[in-house]
Amino acid sequence: MLKQTLLFLSERNDFKNVLFKLPFASGMAGRFVAGDTSEEALDVARQLNDSGFRVTLDLLGESVSDRAEAELAAAEYAESLAEIDAHEAKTTISLKLTQLGLDIDTDFCYENLLGIVRRAEELGNFVRIDMEDSEHTQTTLDVFYRVFEQYRNVGIVIQSYLHRSEADIARLVELGASVRLCKGAYNEPASVAFQEKSEVDGNYVRLMKMLLDGGVPTAIASHDERMIDATLEHVSRNGIPDDAFEIQMLYGVRRDYQRHLVANGLNMRIYLPYGSQWYSYFMRRMAERPANLLFVMRAAIGD
Repeated sequence: MLKQTLLFLSERNDFKNVLFKLPFASGMAGRFVAGDTSEEALDVARQLNDSGFRVTLDLLGESVSDRAEAELAAAEYAESLAEIDAHEAKTTISLKLTQLGLDIDTDFCYENLLGIVRRAEELGNFVRIDMEDSEHTQTTLDVFYRVFEQYRNVGIVIQSYLHRSEADIARLVELGASVRLCKGAYNEPASVAFQEKSEVDGNYVRLMKMLLDGGVPTAIASHDERMIDATLEHVSRNGIPDDAFEIQMLYGVRRDYQRHLVANGLNMRIYLPYGSQWYSYFMRRMAERPANLLFVMRAAIGD
Protein backbone atom coordinates (compact mmCIF):
# COMPACT_ATOMS: atom_id res chain seq x y z
CA MET A 1 0.00 0.00 0.00
CA LEU A 2 2.81 2.43 0.86
CA LYS A 3 4.54 1.75 -2.45
CA GLN A 4 1.39 2.54 -4.43
CA THR A 5 0.82 5.70 -2.39
CA LEU A 6 4.35 6.94 -3.05
CA LEU A 7 4.04 6.23 -6.77
CA PHE A 8 0.75 8.13 -6.81
CA LEU A 9 2.31 11.09 -5.01
CA SER A 10 5.25 11.10 -7.44
CA GLU A 11 2.86 12.37 -10.11
CA ARG A 12 1.12 14.99 -7.96
CA ASN A 13 2.40 18.51 -8.52
CA ASP A 14 0.29 19.85 -5.64
CA PHE A 15 2.11 17.61 -3.17
CA LYS A 16 5.43 18.52 -4.78
CA ASN A 17 4.76 22.22 -4.21
CA VAL A 18 4.13 21.56 -0.51
CA LEU A 19 7.21 19.36 -0.11
CA PHE A 20 9.52 21.88 -1.79
CA LYS A 21 8.64 24.41 0.94
CA LEU A 22 9.65 22.18 3.83
CA PRO A 23 12.96 23.21 5.45
CA PHE A 24 14.39 19.69 5.37
CA ALA A 25 13.32 18.89 1.77
CA SER A 26 16.71 19.42 0.15
CA GLY A 27 18.35 17.35 2.86
CA MET A 28 16.01 14.46 2.09
CA ALA A 29 16.80 14.63 -1.62
CA GLY A 30 20.52 14.96 -0.97
CA ARG A 31 20.77 11.27 -0.15
CA PHE A 32 19.97 10.43 -3.78
CA VAL A 33 20.77 13.62 -5.74
CA ALA A 34 24.29 14.99 -6.26
CA GLY A 35 23.35 18.68 -6.28
CA ASP A 36 21.60 21.30 -8.37
CA THR A 37 24.33 21.93 -10.95
CA SER A 38 26.55 19.91 -13.25
CA GLU A 39 29.59 21.31 -11.45
CA GLU A 40 28.35 19.87 -8.14
CA ALA A 41 27.53 16.56 -9.83
CA LEU A 42 30.96 16.36 -11.45
CA ASP A 43 32.63 16.92 -8.09
CA VAL A 44 30.73 13.90 -6.76
CA ALA A 45 31.47 11.95 -9.95
CA ARG A 46 35.20 12.49 -9.60
CA GLN A 47 35.07 11.32 -5.98
CA LEU A 48 33.26 8.18 -7.13
CA ASN A 49 35.80 7.67 -9.93
CA ASP A 50 38.61 7.89 -7.37
CA SER A 51 36.88 5.12 -5.39
CA GLY A 52 36.77 2.81 -8.42
CA PHE A 53 33.28 3.58 -9.75
CA ARG A 54 32.20 4.52 -13.22
CA VAL A 55 29.41 7.12 -13.35
CA THR A 56 26.52 8.19 -15.53
CA LEU A 57 25.14 11.70 -15.03
CA ASP A 58 21.43 12.42 -15.30
CA LEU A 59 19.98 15.95 -15.37
CA LEU A 60 16.66 15.46 -13.61
CA GLY A 61 13.54 16.48 -15.47
CA GLU A 62 10.74 14.93 -17.50
CA SER A 63 7.34 15.59 -19.09
CA VAL A 64 8.46 18.87 -20.65
CA SER A 65 5.70 20.63 -22.58
CA ASP A 66 7.57 23.77 -23.67
CA ARG A 67 9.94 23.75 -26.66
CA ALA A 68 12.29 26.29 -25.15
CA GLU A 69 12.61 24.20 -21.98
CA ALA A 70 13.38 21.09 -24.02
CA GLU A 71 16.01 22.94 -26.05
CA LEU A 72 17.55 24.26 -22.84
CA ALA A 73 17.81 20.70 -21.48
CA ALA A 74 19.49 19.58 -24.71
CA ALA A 75 21.95 22.45 -24.46
CA GLU A 76 22.70 21.60 -20.82
CA TYR A 77 23.45 18.01 -21.76
CA ALA A 78 25.81 19.15 -24.52
CA GLU A 79 27.55 21.42 -22.03
CA SER A 80 27.83 18.64 -19.45
CA LEU A 81 29.53 16.45 -22.08
CA ALA A 82 32.10 19.18 -22.62
CA GLU A 83 32.66 19.51 -18.87
CA ILE A 84 33.08 15.74 -18.52
CA ASP A 85 35.67 15.80 -21.30
CA ALA A 86 37.52 18.76 -19.78
CA HIS A 87 37.76 16.99 -16.42
CA GLU A 88 38.57 13.60 -17.98
CA ALA A 89 35.91 12.01 -15.79
CA LYS A 90 34.90 8.36 -16.28
CA THR A 91 31.35 9.52 -16.81
CA THR A 92 28.66 9.03 -19.43
CA ILE A 93 25.21 10.66 -19.51
CA SER A 94 21.66 9.36 -19.17
CA LEU A 95 18.51 11.23 -20.18
CA LYS A 96 14.75 10.95 -20.58
CA LEU A 97 13.16 11.72 -23.93
CA THR A 98 10.16 13.55 -22.47
CA GLN A 99 12.73 16.04 -21.16
CA LEU A 100 13.81 16.59 -24.76
CA GLY A 101 10.27 17.15 -26.04
CA LEU A 102 8.91 13.68 -26.79
CA ASP A 103 5.43 14.77 -25.69
CA ILE A 104 5.65 17.88 -27.87
CA ASP A 105 6.72 16.37 -31.20
CA THR A 106 8.62 13.19 -31.97
CA ASP A 107 10.73 14.73 -34.73
CA PHE A 108 11.61 17.66 -32.47
CA CYS A 109 12.74 15.25 -29.75
CA TYR A 110 14.70 13.20 -32.28
CA GLU A 111 16.63 16.28 -33.44
CA ASN A 112 17.43 17.25 -29.86
CA LEU A 113 18.68 13.76 -29.07
CA LEU A 114 20.63 13.50 -32.31
CA GLY A 115 22.55 16.65 -31.48
CA ILE A 116 23.47 15.32 -28.05
CA VAL A 117 24.57 11.93 -29.37
CA ARG A 118 26.58 13.56 -32.15
CA ARG A 119 28.35 15.76 -29.61
CA ALA A 120 29.00 12.73 -27.39
CA GLU A 121 30.57 10.86 -30.30
CA GLU A 122 32.85 13.82 -31.04
CA LEU A 123 34.04 13.66 -27.43
CA GLY A 124 34.28 9.86 -27.26
CA ASN A 125 31.36 9.57 -24.86
CA PHE A 126 28.12 7.60 -24.59
CA VAL A 127 24.44 8.44 -24.12
CA ARG A 128 21.90 6.20 -22.38
CA ILE A 129 18.19 6.78 -23.00
CA ASP A 130 16.17 6.09 -19.86
CA MET A 131 12.82 4.35 -20.17
CA GLU A 132 9.73 6.04 -18.75
CA ASP A 133 6.19 4.78 -18.23
CA SER A 134 4.59 2.28 -20.61
CA GLU A 135 2.74 5.00 -22.55
CA HIS A 136 6.15 6.18 -23.78
CA THR A 137 7.82 2.82 -24.38
CA GLN A 138 7.17 2.50 -28.10
CA THR A 139 7.87 6.12 -28.99
CA THR A 140 11.07 6.03 -26.93
CA LEU A 141 12.22 2.93 -28.79
CA ASP A 142 11.23 4.45 -32.14
CA VAL A 143 13.40 7.51 -31.51
CA PHE A 144 16.24 5.31 -30.26
CA TYR A 145 16.14 3.15 -33.40
CA ARG A 146 16.32 6.23 -35.64
CA VAL A 147 19.39 7.56 -33.86
CA PHE A 148 21.01 4.13 -33.59
CA GLU A 149 20.95 3.84 -37.38
CA GLN A 150 23.47 6.69 -37.48
CA TYR A 151 25.38 6.47 -34.20
CA ARG A 152 26.36 3.50 -32.06
CA ASN A 153 27.34 5.46 -28.95
CA VAL A 154 23.75 5.38 -27.73
CA GLY A 155 21.96 2.77 -25.62
CA ILE A 156 18.51 2.10 -24.23
CA VAL A 157 16.85 0.86 -21.04
CA ILE A 158 14.42 -2.07 -20.89
CA GLN A 159 12.17 -2.83 -17.91
CA SER A 160 11.62 -6.44 -16.89
CA TYR A 161 8.14 -5.83 -15.48
CA LEU A 162 6.67 -5.14 -18.93
CA HIS A 163 5.14 -8.06 -20.82
CA ARG A 164 6.54 -6.75 -24.10
CA SER A 165 10.18 -6.63 -22.98
CA GLU A 166 11.21 -10.08 -24.20
CA ALA A 167 10.28 -9.15 -27.76
CA ASP A 168 12.05 -5.80 -27.41
CA ILE A 169 15.19 -7.50 -26.08
CA ALA A 170 15.19 -9.94 -28.99
CA ARG A 171 15.22 -7.07 -31.49
CA LEU A 172 17.87 -5.13 -29.58
CA VAL A 173 20.14 -8.18 -29.41
CA GLU A 174 19.74 -8.65 -33.15
CA LEU A 175 20.82 -5.03 -33.67
CA GLY A 176 23.73 -5.33 -31.24
CA ALA A 177 22.49 -2.43 -29.14
CA SER A 178 23.70 -1.63 -25.64
CA VAL A 179 20.97 -2.28 -23.05
CA ARG A 180 20.54 -1.38 -19.42
CA LEU A 181 18.16 -3.89 -17.81
CA CYS A 182 16.13 -2.73 -14.82
CA LYS A 183 12.94 -3.91 -13.13
CA GLY A 184 10.85 -0.74 -13.61
CA ALA A 185 9.66 1.97 -11.23
CA TYR A 186 6.28 3.16 -12.51
CA ASN A 187 2.79 2.19 -11.43
CA GLU A 188 1.65 0.05 -14.37
CA PRO A 189 -1.59 -1.90 -14.91
CA ALA A 190 -1.73 -5.68 -15.17
CA SER A 191 -2.57 -5.38 -18.86
CA VAL A 192 1.00 -4.27 -19.64
CA ALA A 193 3.11 -5.30 -16.64
CA PHE A 194 3.68 -8.20 -14.29
CA GLN A 195 2.22 -7.45 -10.86
CA GLU A 196 3.93 -10.08 -8.72
CA LYS A 197 7.53 -9.58 -7.68
CA SER A 198 8.35 -13.20 -8.45
CA GLU A 199 7.20 -12.68 -12.04
CA VAL A 200 9.21 -9.48 -12.44
CA ASP A 201 12.30 -11.18 -11.02
CA GLY A 202 11.85 -14.28 -13.16
CA ASN A 203 11.57 -12.18 -16.29
CA TYR A 204 14.61 -10.15 -15.25
CA VAL A 205 16.73 -13.30 -15.13
CA ARG A 206 15.40 -14.48 -18.51
CA LEU A 207 16.14 -11.15 -20.15
CA MET A 208 19.58 -10.95 -18.52
CA LYS A 209 20.50 -14.30 -20.07
CA MET A 210 19.20 -13.20 -23.48
CA LEU A 211 21.38 -10.10 -23.38
CA LEU A 212 24.56 -11.78 -22.17
CA ASP A 213 24.16 -14.79 -24.44
CA GLY A 214 23.49 -12.41 -27.31
CA GLY A 215 26.83 -10.72 -26.79
CA VAL A 216 25.55 -7.15 -26.51
CA PRO A 217 26.97 -4.61 -24.04
CA THR A 218 24.83 -5.18 -20.96
CA ALA A 219 24.20 -3.12 -17.84
CA ILE A 220 22.63 -5.04 -14.96
CA ALA A 221 20.76 -2.29 -13.11
CA SER A 222 19.58 -3.71 -9.81
CA HIS A 223 20.12 -3.46 -6.06
CA ASP A 224 18.73 -6.97 -5.60
CA GLU A 225 21.54 -9.34 -4.65
CA ARG A 226 19.60 -12.26 -6.12
CA MET A 227 19.58 -10.65 -9.57
CA ILE A 228 23.27 -9.85 -9.34
CA ASP A 229 24.13 -13.33 -8.03
CA ALA A 230 22.12 -14.87 -10.88
CA THR A 231 24.08 -12.73 -13.34
CA LEU A 232 27.45 -13.68 -11.89
CA GLU A 233 26.51 -17.35 -11.87
CA HIS A 234 25.44 -17.22 -15.52
CA VAL A 235 28.59 -15.34 -16.49
CA SER A 236 30.82 -17.86 -14.70
CA ARG A 237 29.03 -20.91 -16.07
CA ASN A 238 29.16 -19.67 -19.67
CA GLY A 239 32.60 -18.09 -19.76
CA ILE A 240 31.30 -14.60 -20.46
CA PRO A 241 34.14 -12.05 -20.11
CA ASP A 242 34.03 -9.43 -17.37
CA ASP A 243 34.14 -6.57 -19.87
CA ALA A 244 30.87 -7.76 -21.48
CA PHE A 245 28.76 -6.34 -18.66
CA GLU A 246 28.67 -3.98 -15.72
CA ILE A 247 26.55 -3.61 -12.60
CA GLN A 248 24.67 -0.34 -12.21
CA MET A 249 23.15 1.10 -9.06
CA LEU A 250 21.62 4.39 -7.99
CA TYR A 251 23.58 6.98 -6.06
CA GLY A 252 22.87 6.71 -2.36
CA VAL A 253 21.34 3.23 -2.42
CA ARG A 254 23.15 0.29 -0.78
CA ARG A 255 26.49 2.07 -0.70
CA ASP A 256 28.23 -0.65 1.32
CA TYR A 257 27.15 -3.25 -1.22
CA GLN A 258 28.39 -1.04 -4.05
CA ARG A 259 31.82 -0.81 -2.44
CA HIS A 260 31.81 -4.58 -1.87
CA LEU A 261 31.22 -5.26 -5.56
CA VAL A 262 34.00 -2.89 -6.63
CA ALA A 263 36.37 -4.47 -4.11
CA ASN A 264 35.66 -7.83 -5.75
CA GLY A 265 36.74 -6.53 -9.15
CA LEU A 266 33.37 -5.97 -10.80
CA ASN A 267 32.70 -3.14 -13.21
CA MET A 268 30.34 -0.89 -11.28
CA ARG A 269 28.58 2.26 -12.52
CA ILE A 270 26.69 4.72 -10.33
CA TYR A 271 23.63 6.44 -11.76
CA LEU A 272 24.16 9.99 -10.50
CA PRO A 273 21.22 12.40 -10.85
CA TYR A 274 21.45 16.14 -10.32
CA GLY A 275 19.27 19.21 -10.76
CA SER A 276 16.47 21.02 -8.99
CA GLN A 277 13.70 18.83 -10.46
CA TRP A 278 14.30 16.01 -8.00
CA TYR A 279 10.77 15.42 -6.71
CA SER A 280 9.45 12.64 -9.00
CA TYR A 281 12.78 10.85 -8.98
CA PHE A 282 12.98 11.00 -5.19
CA MET A 283 9.44 9.67 -4.69
CA ARG A 284 10.04 6.73 -7.04
CA ARG A 285 13.19 5.84 -5.09
CA MET A 286 11.08 5.77 -1.92
CA ALA A 287 8.47 3.60 -3.63
CA GLU A 288 11.07 1.09 -4.82
CA ARG A 289 12.22 0.54 -1.25
CA PRO A 290 9.87 2.18 1.28
CA ALA A 291 12.31 1.45 4.11
CA ASN A 292 14.40 4.25 2.60
CA LEU A 293 11.73 6.76 3.61
CA LEU A 294 12.25 6.42 7.37
CA PHE A 295 16.02 6.35 6.96
CA VAL A 296 16.10 9.51 4.86
CA MET A 297 13.70 11.40 7.09
CA ARG A 298 15.82 10.61 10.13
CA ALA A 299 18.95 11.76 8.34
CA ALA A 300 17.27 14.97 7.18
CA ILE A 301 16.26 16.03 10.69
CA GLY A 302 19.53 14.92 12.24
CA ASP A 303 18.21 11.98 14.25
